[in-house]
Amino acid sequence: MLHRELLYAALGTGFTCLATVLGAAMVFFFKKDLSHTTQKVFLGFAAGVMIAASVWSLLIPAMEMAEEAGKSILLPVGGGFVLGGAALMLLDGLLPHLHIGSDQAEGLPAHWKRTTMIVLAVTLHNIPEGMAVGLSFSVAAMDTAPGALAGAVALALGMGLQNFPEGAAVSLPMKSQGVGRTKAFLCGAASGVVEPIFGLLTVLVAGSVTGIMPWVLSFAAGAMIYVVVEELIPEAQLGEHSHAGTISVMAGFLVMMLLDVVLG
Repeated sequence: MLHRELLYAALGTGFTCLATVLGAAMVFFFKKDLSHTTQKVFLGFAAGVMIAASVWSLLIPAMEMAEEAGKSILLPVGGGFVLGGAALMLLDGLLPHLHIGSDQAEGLPAHWKRTTMIVLAVTLHNIPEGMAVGLSFSVAAMDTAPGALAGAVALALGMGLQNFPEGAAVSLPMKSQGVGRTKAFLCGAASGVVEPIFGLLTVLVAGSVTGIMPWVLSFAAGAMIYVVVEELIPEAQLGEHSHAGTISVMAGFLVMMLLDVVLG
C-alpha cells in the first residue's frame, strides 16, 4: 500500500516542482526584472494560498483523523502545529540564506555565493509545501472516498499557481544581477526540487509509524504558517504602503479555498 502512497505523492509534488521549473524558464523570455509591486503581489498571493491550504488541506484532515481514531485532537494537532513552526524557526536560524532584494544574509555565517543563499531562501519556503502536497496525495491514496483525490489535486493546483511566479521571482532577479540566463534558470528550478524530496520523505515517515499522520499533517501546517508570518507577508508589505500585498493575500486565500471547496 505504501508504494501506492509514494506514487501519488511523487505525482503531486512532481507537478508543483514542474510549476517552479516553468516559472524559472521565464528568464529566457523576459528581459526585465519583475517590478517591486509585482513581486509584492506574488508574495502575497503565495501567503494566502499557504494559509488556506494549512487550514483546509492539513489541519482539518488532521482533526478528522484524530477523531476517527478516538483520540483527543489537542495533542496531535496542537502539538504537531507547534513542532512544525519550531522546526522551521530552527532551520531559519541555522541555514545560511539571503532573501531577494536584501543585502543582509540570515542564518549561521557562511562565505557562500550570493546565488546559493538566494536559492536556499526559496528552498526554505518549499520544504513545507512539499510536505503538504505529498501528505495530501498520500492520504488520497489511502482514502477510497470520491472527493479525497480531488482535494489533493486542488492543493497541488493552488501550490502550482503560486510556484510558477515564485520560480520567476528567483531567476529574473538573478539575471538582472549579472547571472547568465542558463544559470539563473537552473537556480530557480533547483529551488523547486526540494518539494518532491521532502514530500516523499514525509510520506515514508508517516507511513512507517501507526497513528502519526495527524501529527505530520499538523506539523506541515505549522511549518507553512511560520513561513507565511516570518517571510511572505512581511516581504509583501515592504516599501511604500500600498494595498497590493494585502489584496493579493486575500486573493490567494480565496482561490485556494474555492479550489478546495469546489474540487474537494
